[in-house]
Amino acid sequence: MQAAEPYATSHPAIQGTRPLRVFLVEDSPVLREHLTEALSSLQMVEVAGHAETETAAIAALKAQSFDAVVLDLQLKEGHGFNVLKAMRAHPDTARIDVLILTNHATPQYRTRSIALGADYFFDKSREYDLLCETLMDLATRKTEPS
Repeated sequence: MQAAEPYATSHPAIQGTRPLRVFLVEDSPVLREHLTEALSSLQMVEVAGHAETETAAIAALKAQSFDAVVLDLQLKEGHGFNVLKAMRAHPDTARIDVLILTNHATPQYRTRSIALGADYFFDKSREYDLLCETLMDLATRKTEPS
């Protein structure tokens, strides 16, 4: 299994501008494929890799550069909270935007995610469109001159 698999973006980057590189941490192949297709269709968003497990996610995030991570909490092996903790503890990944996308969107999980450093928290069943809008907003802000 390859921890980080590059995907082609369906939209060319605006000249001189790199797309928002998104890493998916999702253990469901069906959902991961759906997310990849949906996010890759967004202008200036590139799904640049994925992982199914906590260990693979942490290794890939340390090995490559990403702008944002869409992170599921319940994984086949490990937990998204541990990925989030590892990201916030490492200087190379501490500033990456983390967008939690979970079926376990309880107030306790939301509070814990934010306390551990998540930037956004979305319910898979109700806030999928909001996730896409947020990534588009992040991509737009990234391409604006400082």
